[in-house]
Amino acid sequence: MTESSPSATAATALSTAPVVLPRRVGPSALQVFPMALSGTVFGWTADAPTTTAVLDRFVELGGTLIDTADSYAGGRSEIMIGNWMRSRGNRDALTIATKVGKSADHPGLSAPSIRAAVEASLRRLRIERIDLLFLHVDDPTVPFDETLLAVDELIRAGLVGAFGGSDHTGERLLEARIAAGQLGVAHMVALQKHYNLVHRDEYEGDLARVAAQLDVGVLPRFALAAGFLTGKYRSRADLERERRGAEASRYLNRRGLRILHAVDRVAEELGVEPATVALSWLLSRPRVVAPVVSVSAPAQLDAIMAAPRTPLSRHHLTELDRVSA
Repeated sequence: MTESSPSATAATALSTAPVVLPRRVGPSALQVFPMALSGTVFGWTADAPTTTAVLDRFVELGGTLIDTADSYAGGRSEIMIGNWMRSRGNRDALTIATKVGKSADHPGLSAPSIRAAVEASLRRLRIERIDLLFLHVDDPTVPFDETLLAVDELIRAGLVGAFGGSDHTGERLLEARIAAGQLGVAHMVALQKHYNLVHRDEYEGDLARVAAQLDVGVLPRFALAAGFLTGKYRSRADLERERRGAEASRYLNRRGLRILHAVDRVAEELGVEPATVALSWLLSRPRVVAPVVSVSAPAQLDAIMAAPRTPLSRHHLTELDRVSA
């Protein structure tokens, strides 16, 4: 008898695990499978066949939320996702999120930029409405009133379903909510933020408190710490072999390896991969709706999509909290 590979084990677990309930995005009507697929690499390091295979596998494993941006690969990410949806005829089964504010063609969050960026994204995605629009930057050069009125106009026109922020501080989220209340316009329902087991301080604390106060759904970005929490990078040699190794290098230190070893222990006890454990930990955190994860091959999705079906015990959560504090 041959020993099962980790990916085979994850695939088997997926086939026998109970159905995962969708999670609501803040106070909005959107409900999604609690794992989001990032389109960061589509049109950049992932060509069209790879992109199609990844998207097909994501949906096959139950995924519904696809996250991209008008600045990813100069808009090619949106084009590839749009072409794939058109070829599969599955638009109505998906929740499409994109971000505006960083593209070279329509930078910033002025009313004209937002309107033009959204219209361009709709054309590339070949859809009539963006389900969840994120402000990709916090643009202090534009009054929140102008940005909020522009987004509200798009929501009223049916071009956007709901919207959220990205990289906004707790103070800015509160400022936006107050402004939205005074204007009588739609308010943010979601937030994307850098958040994972080895990068906790930026979100936890004041920002987490404000997210709870405002009933904002959180979609953690860099959920696997640029691949570090998959166990892919354990030495300098590992970093040098991979194109994205430089991004993970910040975690290859005593603390990072201590956290990774704890993840390894939990993964071994549960018979899953480290990535599954790291994402399951995120899903246990308050307000987290769906971690946003990027992959370069369809097979990598098995461990990722197993996370919502792999709840961690109190003992495991306590150990991971302690070692990563």
